[in-house]
Amino acid sequence: MSRLLSHLGPGLPILAAPMSGGPSTPALVTAAARAGGLGFLAAGYKTPKTLAEQVRTVRADGVPFGVNVFVPNPVSVSAEDYRDYVRAIRPEAALYGLRLPDGEPVEDDDHWRDKIDLLLADPVPVVSFTFGLPGRSVVAELRRAGTVVVQTVTSADEARGAAGIGVDAVVVQASAAGGHSATFTSAHPPGAVPLPELISRVRGAVPLPVIAAGGLGGPAGVAGVLAAGAEAAMIGTALLRTEESGASAPHKAALADPAFDTTVITRAFTGRPARALRNHFVERYDHVAPVGYPALHHLTGPLRKAATAAGDTRLMHLWAGTGHRHARTEPAARTFARLAGGL
Repeated sequence: MSRLLSHLGPGLPILAAPMSGGPSTPALVTAAARAGGLGFLAAGYKTPKTLAEQVRTVRADGVPFGVNVFVPNPVSVSAEDYRDYVRAIRPEAALYGLRLPDGEPVEDDDHWRDKIDLLLADPVPVVSFTFGLPGRSVVAELRRAGTVVVQTVTSADEARGAAGIGVDAVVVQASAAGGHSATFTSAHPPGAVPLPELISRVRGAVPLPVIAAGGLGGPAGVAGVLAAGAEAAMIGTALLRTEESGASAPHKAALADPAFDTTVITRAFTGRPARALRNHFVERYDHVAPVGYPALHHLTGPLRKAATAAGDTRLMHLWAGTGHRHARTEPAARTFARLAGGL
């Protein structure tokens, strides 16, 4: 057991990834810890009030846990490109009686400072960051509060930047991961480097503990990244169909539906690269979607919500990693036990 994992508390070197938008419920985070691992609440897209409530819920269960925060790293989109995309997807919105905004693109920082203030006032065991570097002062403040700070990276260069601001460890995310890429440069997403090779590159660049993520669904994959030098494996998509997951019923069903047999990286839904099951929306709009986050996230949000409520998998964002066929309908504890079978 590494010093990092000994400090965090898990007996298994398997962590439940933070999955924003609903899947990472307090119940899933607690289940991960009770199975011997460690789970992360996803602060992304939540209000500080909701995040505080979820922190209290998990803390009351008496288990170690982490919180993942999106670092503001907006990529602006021109008003012209934004309106062109509004016009392109308007027919889909009309199916649900939605009127898409065609004014200025909406930009925000996802309540960044309020969330940092919350995590300083009420420290949690671990805080991880995604989409960019939080800054040396934020890292120092969290560490002084007793929090282990982890940075998600997608390359050796990003890992060097993380080491430079004093983080305790890095999550190395391969392009096979489901959902958003953690890349700092969303206009230029990382290439498809196999996860063991990416681990090797990062370990050669920085002396930090490595947690491996991306496409892990079976015990062989978990054992493989540990053999490659990672201290723990982080799983996400493999937990989406578990009983504790907050993923929607249509999303869970699509992960096992033979009709959805391919995952692709797309910016059609949010203007930022993310891996999803290929569906109608991806096929029709990925090639015309501009880079622009969080503007496109806000633009398509009402449509995605309406489609999810209607079970319309043609228009939903069906985030999924390349190992999505490993996701099963079962308690999360069983998933953890299965993935640990090769250790």
